[in-house]
Amino acid sequence: MTRIPLSFRLPLCLVPLLSLGLGIPCQAQPGEGDTSDAQRLVAALLGETPMVEDLRRLTDEVGGRPTGSAANERAVEWALARFREIGVKTWKERFEMPEFWLEQESTAVVTGDGVRFAPRIVAAPFSTATPAGGLEAPLVDGGHGTEEDFARLGESARGAFVLIETDALTDVPGLFKEYGDHAVIEPRAFAAGVAGVIYQGSRPRGVLHRHNAALGTDNTTPILALERTGAERAFRLLRHGKALTLTAKVALQTGGAFPSDNVFAEIPGSEKPEEIVLIGAHLDSWGLGTGALDNGSNVCMLIDLARQITRLGLKPRRTIRFALWNGEEQGMVGSWKYTMAHADEMRHHVLAQSYDIGTGRIVGYFTNGRGAELVPVLATALTPVTGLGPFTFPDEPVVGTDNFDFMVHGVANLVALQESANYGPHYHADTDTFEQVDQHQLRLNAAIAAAVTYGFAQADIPYGPQTATQVRELVESTTLGDQMKTFLGIFDLWAKGERGLGADRP
Repeated sequence: MTRIPLSFRLPLCLVPLLSLGLGIPCQAQPGEGDTSDAQRLVAALLGETPMVEDLRRLTDEVGGRPTGSAANERAVEWALARFREIGVKTWKERFEMPEFWLEQESTAVVTGDGVRFAPRIVAAPFSTATPAGGLEAPLVDGGHGTEEDFARLGESARGAFVLIETDALTDVPGLFKEYGDHAVIEPRAFAAGVAGVIYQGSRPRGVLHRHNAALGTDNTTPILALERTGAERAFRLLRHGKALTLTAKVALQTGGAFPSDNVFAEIPGSEKPEEIVLIGAHLDSWGLGTGALDNGSNVCMLIDLARQITRLGLKPRRTIRFALWNGEEQGMVGSWKYTMAHADEMRHHVLAQSYDIGTGRIVGYFTNGRGAELVPVLATALTPVTGLGPFTFPDEPVVGTDNFDFMVHGVANLVALQESANYGPHYHADTDTFEQVDQHQLRLNAAIAAAVTYGFAQADIPYGPQTATQVRELVESTTLGDQMKTFLGIFDLWAKGERGLGADRP
């Protein structure tokens, strides 16, 4: 995530839903003698399948998968091979990423009178590089990066590295707060003329993590995260009157537009093959860890769903399309380019789903402004997994993962609402590895996703796509517009008609 990743702000009214400590049964509880196709599919996904072994292979053997990296290209071929083994129609679609960015190495040294230490640092995606010999500047205490903090710094911020204090991250709401904070801190810092922004790592001890620079590809300043304990040492020194200097060396591999690939598989509909129920997860990850929670677990869940539908010989009424997106971590680019390339087909997409919060328990779905239309169908679809509920359906639109471009194309869309579990502390961190995955809960989530996907493929659908006017009303009457404005320029792209139906289209 982007969405989740991405930078999106979780509406405050939804925060309590993500911290529910509800007990769950070990398996779904179908009615006695129920042998429906949906129940058979749920039962299959709750049993022993290759899903966890797929995840081990993706994370341990392919590893972290930044878009544009050699590992990402291997992941594309790996996913194609898994789908082909199942025997479903499989293909990849090439699209253009706007800018290439990969970190090669980042180091830092902090010095002062009688002081020298070298804390670990990492560059934020779309940070700029430093000169080869490094960039040396005063290190100053930026507090929490508020307006008052920068007023206190005054001219001392100009030409300095500003160290920003962070709260310890414990859950997903805290993660979304980080994104929102960065979106306002960085413009303040740039206006103050800083040499660079350095965030105290919000994860414990020496765990490193990264968030996109708030301005994305328009960023022109070094933006770094410094391990938490090293930052605490620096703050103590600064707050006891010690003058400090930081020398950062950031080596990057950068460039212009480059090609990447989305991966697709499809099970054709038996009655309405032109109508599409899409289920998606993003294949890319950042490279500090191996991308197990974000988002390899859900990639492998989708593959297993296709596998079990095929193995059972089920024939859905509508086409089910499985999408593994690339470029999600860099602004949901793969799903954006898909909706533009398939613009004429969008009206035939009955539903687009996104799964992007690791293996936290699915407690419902964001219905993204379409609740009145979606909830009746959704509630019925979830009947085979009633025992895994209860489920809730918040209707406030959310930005930050691969549902977004379907939403602004007027397509009905869902984002799985999941408990925080351990997703937040390991998000974009070097600890996002296979051992963090709750394998049991992943199977339960797979059963829920299967029930929803197959249910919408079978149901009578009482709604159609939204018009550009309806999308514009959604943007203007909810928090959607404000969320878009804090996320990598997507509001401007939408307003110009380059994403979705556009603000000015009829």
